[in-house]
Amino acid sequence: MKERTLGTKILLALVTLGVLAYFVIQAVRYFGDPLTTTMAYQYEVELSTALSGYVVRDELVLPDDTNGLLQQQRSEGERVSDGGTVALVYADQASLDRQQQIQALQTQIEQLQYAEEAALGAEVTLRLDAQILQNIQDYRKALAADRLDTAEDVGAELRNLVMKRDYTYADTADLSAQLEELQSQLNSLRAQAGSSVRRITAPQAGLYSAVVDGYEAVLTPESLEELTPSRLAALKPDESGLPNHVGKLVLGDTWYYAATVTESEAQTLAESRNLKLRFAKGVSRDLDVDLTYISAAENGRVAVVFRGDTYLSDLTLLRQQSAEVIRQTITGIRVPIEAVRVRERTVTDEDGVESVVSETGVYCVVGMEARFKPVNVLYSGDDFALVRSTLDAAEEVTETQEKLRLRAGDEVIITAYDLYDGKVIGS
Repeated sequence: MKERTLGTKILLALVTLGVLAYFVIQAVRYFGDPLTTTMAYQYEVELSTALSGYVVRDELVLPDDTNGLLQQQRSEGERVSDGGTVALVYADQASLDRQQQIQALQTQIEQLQYAEEAALGAEVTLRLDAQILQNIQDYRKALAADRLDTAEDVGAELRNLVMKRDYTYADTADLSAQLEELQSQLNSLRAQAGSSVRRITAPQAGLYSAVVDGYEAVLTPESLEELTPSRLAALKPDESGLPNHVGKLVLGDTWYYAATVTESEAQTLAESRNLKLRFAKGVSRDLDVDLTYISAAENGRVAVVFRGDTYLSDLTLLRQQSAEVIRQTITGIRVPIEAVRVRERTVTDEDGVESVVSETGVYCVVGMEARFKPVNVLYSGDDFALVRSTLDAAEEVTETQEKLRLRAGDEVIITAYDLYDGKVIGS
């Protein structure tokens, strides 16, 4: 009897120790569970290739073979019609001063005429006030964007509008007398100007640019048909005609960008669709382009040419430029790469045959449970992945399946002990 009692006590002690050990282990795992989560969010990845090359246009240099003082009449990138005035040439400084007086008189006459009209009704005055407010906003935008050329033009227009507004307080009879006097002065100055001013006109329609860099005859659309990496690297501007010009005309609507890349990069670009070119500076938007030429390889590199036909007026000042060509834009839900898991589950087909399939997905905290949400991986980075719910491509989704759709804002589980679908997550 004593031996049985001793054995029973030892057995009970072992059972008690085992139960205590089990609960201790479970408590440690519960309270020490390394549960870490993060928020899933919408994200976009661009696959691109860095480039360094040249902007190529069909250009016509306008030579300056005249003696006198030159005054440009067109802004950068402005379209000029065939025969349109590009610049004025004045015989001497007196002729230029006279022309400036004529312009000042014309502006003042316009202001007085506007004031006469404004005196006839309050509606004109209200419209003028609205134009002044709009010009003030445009002036601030131009300064904020560091576009001093635009700010100068807007500032001149603003001054003109303010003067018009100031004249609206004058007496109508006084305005008429001033108009007659100013018109008489204007007619006298025009008679004195005579033939002292000569116009330089455009031989054909195009976009005006004041900058001539010597590449106009070196880099032409025709020269791109025989371009190679060595020729592109050896390009030098022709500086012989740089001092004597009044600018140039950019003809047509098409422009090109020539650069060199590796053979593998060229192959990738050739297989890509919807290419977009993003210049490092000068243009604030991405431009649609087509890959039109790939040269023969030289030491593993090739010359490539992209063609675009939009926003040419924004490119008149660009020549040697760094850029990115964007091959593809991938949009999805960003999650940590550690959160993407593969699980195996058993499925039964229509014939009742069971099979084991692998399924990629992420575990999310839903209420107090971990739920597995299947996804397709669109892109894998160093520490993250872009994914999309497999239900996004489904034609019909049941209410039960809808709960398994991954959305931006879901709480994704990164690490946890013994993770499985339906596991209760401690708060």
